[in-house]
Amino acid sequence: MKGTVLYAPSDVSFEKRPEPKIIKPTDAIVRISVTCVCGSDLWPYRGANPITEPTPMGHEYCGIVEEVGSAVKTVRPGQFVIGSFATSDNSCPHCQYGYQSSCEHREWISTAQAPRLRVPLADGTLVATPEVPSDELLPSLLTLSDVMCTGHHAAVSAGVRPGSVVAVVGDGAVGLSAVLASSRLGAERIIALSRNPVRQELAREFGATCILAERGEAASQAVLELTGGVGVDAALECVGTGESVATAFAIARPGSTVGIVGVPHDVQVPFESAFFRNIGWRGGAAPARVYIPELIDDVLDGRINPGRVLDYETDLEGIADAYAAMDERRAIKSLVRVGTC
Repeated sequence: MKGTVLYAPSDVSFEKRPEPKIIKPTDAIVRISVTCVCGSDLWPYRGANPITEPTPMGHEYCGIVEEVGSAVKTVRPGQFVIGSFATSDNSCPHCQYGYQSSCEHREWISTAQAPRLRVPLADGTLVATPEVPSDELLPSLLTLSDVMCTGHHAAVSAGVRPGSVVAVVGDGAVGLSAVLASSRLGAERIIALSRNPVRQELAREFGATCILAERGEAASQAVLELTGGVGVDAALECVGTGESVATAFAIARPGSTVGIVGVPHDVQVPFESAFFRNIGWRGGAAPARVYIPELIDDVLDGRINPGRVLDYETDLEGIADAYAAMDERRAIKSLVRVGTC
């Protein structure tokens, strides 16, 4: 089997890797149908996260169960499944509290850009669809492995509800998913911060009611002007930089909560100003396993189509350009087709 390996910044290889095998009785082997490149994969690709050794890549996946360990009860060979990027037993105290991404027995999925994947804790990590889906549904179902659930987590963490005024900081796949999630949750006004015409248009189609191209202090002032100086009911931070976090806190109204899901790099939360404005923050690694079941039905019934963030497509042989396309902003998110259902 061949899989994706990152050797150094901008150095991606598709090369021979060991075939995954059942190691523990709670494991499953999944034959990947589609995978993708995540925005968080770009941090090591760009050198922001140091690479000290060849690193297998990929944590978003869906496909067909090929084999299960002797203890696996909820999925079986032949089923189409979607799995979270963080494994979970779905039974520990943190899982029962709704935060499977903090499971006491969590492992991070990290080898999904390959034809086959070993998934630990299969019963608590994988969710099967009622039947094998059509090819057209694969991109949207794939987003439930991470990116759509992460955008949804930003909206849930910030308390988006019917009638909310929301601002989304970030126009990548997570930010656009957060726009869609906010619309799904009934937000009345959704302000999307974006300078890219293609992403602006998709944000509008996902439910954004206003687009702002400003950044930094100018963006904060523009949002405050749009809200009569009040600020937004929910600010969703979907980038992970110091500037994006500062913007999210600056535009949040007193008493609101900032939803933070961008993987943080050189970020300092403005605690003192947040304290005196009674602003809280929640977020982190999305507990995708708790969100996947409720979002599957919306995808299968055509109520949402989050797969539209996947606007570049290739196969595993083209994985290097899949990374480059996102790094160069030629693509919002790169879909990688691996096998058929």
